[in-house]
Amino acid sequence: MTATIIVAVLLALILSAAGGLLTDIGPWYRNLKKPSWQPPDWLFGPAWTLILGMAAAAGVLSWTHAHGASAHWRIGILFADNFVFHLLWSPLFFKFRRPDWALIEVPFLWFSILALVIGLAPYSTLASWLVAPYLVWVSFAAFLNWTIVRLNKPALP
Repeated sequence: MTATIIVAVLLALILSAAGGLLTDIGPWYRNLKKPSWQPPDWLFGPAWTLILGMAAAAGVLSWTHAHGASAHWRIGILFADNFVFHLLWSPLFFKFRRPDWALIEVPFLWFSILALVIGLAPYSTLASWLVAPYLVWVSFAAFLNWTIVRLNKPALP
């Protein structure tokens, strides 16, 4: 179990660090038109830390309750898919400065989270519930992303 916890924490830290490094809150971002209901920038770091921590806990719970190589393989694939789609959004939005491309990527991320919610449930109901806030947050972030695209479409590269 200790190795499972270490791997889960490391993966969550890698995603958190990558997200932070790939998020440039510079002049380009500050000059985008954003809705009045957008949360303050400082809230995103703690929100992602909490969400990824809960996902790591879900990974540990589901892994330890799963029996057999095929169950572990399924859980690993679910988390690997989510890892990739989670990692893609920030560079599309911030590094390439393409909120429209990031918006196209969002459904892949969203469905990878939904797959986690559904796919972890047979191993641990709690694990499934721990991932649910991630789905809610990404749903909100998708709407925010869509609104930013809508407000800035003529100004996008």
